[in-house]
Amino acid sequence: MNKIQLISIPKIEDRRGNLSVIENDTIPFEIKRVYYLYDVPSGSERGGHSHKEAIEFLIALSGSFDVILNDGKEQRTVTLNKPNVGLLINSGIWRELKNFSSGSVCLVVASDVYIEEDYIRDFDAFLSSNNVIDK
Repeated sequence: MNKIQLISIPKIEDRRGNLSVIENDTIPFEIKRVYYLYDVPSGSERGGHSHKEAIEFLIALSGSFDVILNDGKEQRTVTLNKPNVGLLINSGIWRELKNFSSGSVCLVVASDVYIEEDYIRDFDAFLSSNNVIDK
């Protein structure tokens, strides 16, 4: 599981409210896509895929959710619940998002634009792919 990392996002505290900034030195890739998940119904799951090349950085802007990660050999669950801490997920890691709290918002910053061919959406195919060899 050395292909994931929790990263603190700089936080500027102010009596009027906090401000966090993601810039070039916050994450180890150039940002090419930003999207967010919200209004996820209770009990619903998101994710359920791996990327062949893309890297993603997930942040719980509001509320909380669990990220279940699998590298083909080991499974780990990370709970995101702070808007100034993000989870870096490199390519070759299966991810599922579950247990969304009411009002949660998941921001995803990605290293590439949407390319369907970059996704592995079948877990058995993920396990048998080259992506899990030597991990």
